[in-house]
Amino acid sequence: MPDATPNKPNKHGYGVDPVHHYGWITPRFWHGMTPGDFWRMVFANRCKVSVRGALTCSTITGVGLFHLGAKLVTDLTMGRKLRLARPSQPPLFVLGHWRSGTTMLHELLIRDPRHVFPTTFECFAPHHFLLTETAITPFISWLLPKKRPMDNVAAGFDRPQEDEFALCSLGLPTPYRSWAFPDHGPVCGDWLTLDNVSDADRKRWGEALRRFVGALSLKRPGRVILKSPPHTARIKTILEHFPDARFVHISRDPLKLFPSTVRLWKSLCDVQTLQPQRAHYDWIEEEVFGNLTRMYEAYDRDRPLIPEGRVVEMRYEDLVADPLSTLRDLYANLDLGAFADAEPGVAAYLAEEKDYKTNRFELPEEVRERINDRWSGYAKRWGYV
Repeated sequence: MPDATPNKPNKHGYGVDPVHHYGWITPRFWHGMTPGDFWRMVFANRCKVSVRGALTCSTITGVGLFHLGAKLVTDLTMGRKLRLARPSQPPLFVLGHWRSGTTMLHELLIRDPRHVFPTTFECFAPHHFLLTETAITPFISWLLPKKRPMDNVAAGFDRPQEDEFALCSLGLPTPYRSWAFPDHGPVCGDWLTLDNVSDADRKRWGEALRRFVGALSLKRPGRVILKSPPHTARIKTILEHFPDARFVHISRDPLKLFPSTVRLWKSLCDVQTLQPQRAHYDWIEEEVFGNLTRMYEAYDRDRPLIPEGRVVEMRYEDLVADPLSTLRDLYANLDLGAFADAEPGVAAYLAEEKDYKTNRFELPEEVRERINDRWSGYAKRWGYV
């Protein structure tokens, strides 16, 4: 896939895009939360919202009331099924740092007709999508932009989404809450690895994910493919609830990861904030540095817990260079079935995306030195030095 025109350096050491604008009525991630969960988050941030943020809060509350009603109906009509629901095949978790190629790998894997993935609507409405998705999505598709603001990947309620947003909608803390009140800095850091949360909270997190995967399995049969970068640091908890799970990890050159991840987080702060855009984002660079370190300390510690034959590690550069061969090896090593059944869909997707351009960044030497110093362990671990 060819690269785009590079972002030019600035005083921060790499290109920073203009403020990203979402429409006033475009849903934010917080529109999936029930009013109680949402307002607890707002009060924890001392209700410091902008005028536009206050209007967004009102629409989130209205939509949240609908979530409550639809959840009640779902629990009354399908509660027992949901409690007992289990995936027909072990789920496959796509792991890797933000901007490492997890989206591309996820998109390729879901081209297999035997695979199931959570849609954006299902992550916005995990409480009740089994009853409402088919009826509602045709009427609200216009609310979302056609492209994601940070990388121009296609967006829509029927498009694949990170299950981290489903967990957020279910009221579970996540580092992603930092984007709602970026002026206050990062929050919920313990929920990246789940290491320092209580046993009760870890169980609550795992049960919420299990129920969501079970609901997906009730809607569509097949192997559930989940992609969420924070899961890279949660292998132990995932295995407690999905002992037969499969994993695929993807790595990428850290000199590409850092500027792209900073851009991602700033873009999401722009569009998801309930405060004025471009508040105080000075914390993001340090958060990006620290998150990778914490993520891979947990990954390297817990990876030995994965039974042999249930994890594959690949490099983004190899996937881009030869996606069909890389996926063919993945299928064989994880016993995912015949790749021949998936190949037509994968090939069609690759043909559609052949002109997609990735972002490029020109990094001054000072920034390169910081990345090489702070992320030297990652670079050595995955063969980038």
